Amino acid sequence: MAAASPAPRYLDPEAPIDERVEDLLARMTLEEKAGQLFHPGTLMSDDGTLLEEPRPGYGMPTTHELVVERHITHMNLINGGDARTIAQWHNRLQEQAAGTRLAIPVTVSTDPRHGVFSSPLTGMSTQALSRWPEHSGLAALPDAERRVEEYGDIVRREYLALGIRVALGPMADIFSDPRWSRGSGTFGEDPATVARLSAAFIRGLQGPGPGPESVAAMVKHFPGGGPQKDGEDAHDSRYPDQVYPGGQQELHLEPFRASIEAGARQVMTYYGRPLGAGGWDEVGFAFNRPVVQGLLREQLGFDGIVCTDWHVIGSTSMGGISFGPNAYGLEDASPAERIERALDAGVDQFGGDRCTELIVELVRDGRVDEARIDTSVRRVLREKFRMGLFEHRYVDPDKAAEIVGAAPLRERGEAAQRDSVVLLKNDGSLLPLRPGTRVYAEGIDTAAFAGRATTVSSPEDADVAVVRLHAPYDPDQEGIASFFHRGTLEFPAAQTENVRQLAKQVPTVVSVYLERPAVLTSIETAATAVLGDFGSNDTALADILTGAAEPRGSLPFDLPSSAEAVAASREDTPFDTNEPLHRFGFGLHYGK
Repeated sequence: MAAASPAPRYLDPEAPIDERVEDLLARMTLEEKAGQLFHPGTLMSDDGTLLEEPRPGYGMPTTHELVVERHITHMNLINGGDARTIAQWHNRLQEQAAGTRLAIPVTVSTDPRHGVFSSPLTGMSTQALSRWPEHSGLAALPDAERRVEEYGDIVRREYLALGIRVALGPMADIFSDPRWSRGSGTFGEDPATVARLSAAFIRGLQGPGPGPESVAAMVKHFPGGGPQKDGEDAHDSRYPDQVYPGGQQELHLEPFRASIEAGARQVMTYYGRPLGAGGWDEVGFAFNRPVVQGLLREQLGFDGIVCTDWHVIGSTSMGGISFGPNAYGLEDASPAERIERALDAGVDQFGGDRCTELIVELVRDGRVDEARIDTSVRRVLREKFRMGLFEHRYVDPDKAAEIVGAAPLRERGEAAQRDSVVLLKNDGSLLPLRPGTRVYAEGIDTAAFAGRATTVSSPEDADVAVVRLHAPYDPDQEGIASFFHRGTLEFPAAQTENVRQLAKQVPTVVSVYLERPAVLTSIETAATAVLGDFGSNDTALADILTGAAEPRGSLPFDLPSSAEAVAASREDTPFDTNEPLHRFGFGLHYGK
């Protein structure tokens, strides 16, 4: 009787990682290699089953097509709510992958899930998780470095329970133009702070180190997405350009250096096309050899995975809205030509896209050497082995339900919501409100004041008015712009006048969600007290207003004094608005 064949070397957990990589690579067909170079989005069914037919309004195929037909083993989960259901979906996905010829496990990734702002393009918030301020609010915390590392550790624990092994972040971008719609996802305007907190978050995600208990960080958006022309964002094809009027390209690299030193093994390029950047090609960063190969690979010594931002090769549909291809400078090139250019630039993976057949075509036509494909596949496989995915394919749905959103984790997030609130003005020590104060409230659930203050229905009956506002943006945007808050930083005249009229009748407190650095000059002039928050629920804000907690935050960016000062500033230069209303680091405290 013939002896059973030994298990493939790549399935031996005791074998050195490089040996496992080479053994698996040698067994792969060109089609299977091509599958490793794509990282598309995917959806789960509401009941935790795999997507068996395309969902209307979303340009995503079935899971079977991705895993079985296209050999794709990296996916960005877009939706999902209940922890147990996500974990069950994950296990079904891994079962499908285990049934393929080589049984390569799927690496599941996600955009940020723990904040308050939700977008199908940049991260759908998940109620089941602990809830935290946006990343700019984490930068506002006292003892921010320690607490951001703690936050990263909590994200790690919740993601691991769900089967998510790659966080598409942190955003190591510097919030150098206050108009930028992505700024709330950064750690603010100060380059040193962004560098320090990006590294802290990565340490938290890694936990004890790269392995079964770690979540990998895909740091974005190289080489820094903050200097978008006029503060617009390159997700929108009307605004492809990134500019450096202050010559600050090197400054924007600081957080990426710190991230790589902290152990980041994956980096995402941004969409922007740099103009006047001296030596950089005027094409999108995914296709920009001087930036990816010259700067990231050679100068910074990065040999990990480089992934493009989503849909630089082809297009898709998100909620019925067309998106991509964002191939700036290569609009007239074919998808195959774009892939060829990106591979030459040093890219390993294509985010969002799934056109595996084009890799096969390029190799078989002799336009790309298969050895070049092998270089990227090695990087991808090495990461899977390093994280222990072959030995730890499945998660426990019961444990997921127990771990995700557990009370201690929620309490940490809610403490951060309170501690990140910044007190900007407090004339006459109006705050904290005294017990029994009669409060007229707008934009805040009056139930948040239960047991702390008396709420009334008109300002005439109130001792204090409390108004919650959102940082300004241009409403009524169409298409992809509707997913972002962009444009003006000045409040509409009607909102400003409402605050003025209330303040004439009763001392007025205004709290502003500082998703963007709003021009607060007129609001602050009228109001008696002003607070800034970065994603705090109504209860957390009521805690601050009534003295159950104190505002401990400090601004993670300058607050400009006027729209004119913003327009005159240089997009790539932090702290460049003239005579800001409040400086980075400002924050008052009760009794002071």
